[in-house]
Amino acid sequence: MGQMAETDLYAPVKAFLETQGYEVKAEVGGADVMACRGDAPPLIVELKSAFSLVLLHQACDRLTVTDRVYVCVPRRTGKASWAALKANIKLCRRLGLGVMTVRPRDGLVEVHAEPGPYAPRHNKAKAARLMRDFTRLRGDPNTGGTRGAVMTAYRQDALSVARHLAGAGACKGAVVAKAAGVPNATRIMADNHYGWFMRVALGVYDLTEDGRAAVTDRTAEA
Repeated sequence: MGQMAETDLYAPVKAFLETQGYEVKAEVGGADVMACRGDAPPLIVELKSAFSLVLLHQACDRLTVTDRVYVCVPRRTGKASWAALKANIKLCRRLGLGVMTVRPRDGLVEVHAEPGPYAPRHNKAKAARLMRDFTRLRGDPNTGGTRGAVMTAYRQDALSVARHLAGAGACKGAVVAKAAGVPNATRIMADNHYGWFMRVALGVYDLTEDGRAAVTDRTAEA
């Protein structure tokens, strides 16, 4: 198999479900695939050539009939495709949907997620980092939905350090930290993430030409 159409997915999915003892039929009441086994609730699979909102809408509609709903798409190769698949699997879990893929070259069916309620574990480290960034960010310098350069708390601190050096000249890190109100000033200058700082002596830093430009360039604040 090469590129797979929706109809190409049916035969592998049907065979996969039949090996598990299901009776499988296509296009029943609008469902792409419906499978029944004994007295258990029906299993429904919605087929699409790629993930889309239409696929998710259709699958969510099937949840009014049964809790056992899967979406199925071709399994594509490459890092970008795998990253996109993982993101879609996470979304489907949030929606209570199962996820299947079919490998084009041999029709292998893989189940990546089972349908059912899903409650993601909270990441305390990420939450703490988010709160720290919120607290450190002075004012509200960005516009929601911004694409491209974003003012971060780190960049604000780096600009404060650069402005102090622009006025005072080369300084020790401890002096800059106190004068600029940036406790981690020495680390910022040592890391030199933006290329604005240079060490001129042990523990003493000054601005590079890029740093001096950043102090006067208003776009550096965006």
